[in-house]
Amino acid sequence: MILSISGVVLLGIIVFLFFKKDGLKASHALICALFGFYMAGTAIAPSISAGGASLAGLLGEIKF
Repeated sequence: MILSISGVVLLGIIVFLFFKKDGLKASHALICALFGFYMAGTAIAPSISAGGASLAGLLGEIKF
């Protein structure tokens, strides 16, 4: 993988700053998509996937 973990951390910081400071613009959405793409190639990807599935299951159990 060409992009190292430090690159993923840098993209994560940039995404956080975009949300915190300016809102989400088209260029920011592209950075977010790149961050997600490269994050999927790291060792933490299975944990993120499991967490997302767990959250979806939890939200699916809520009855109104």
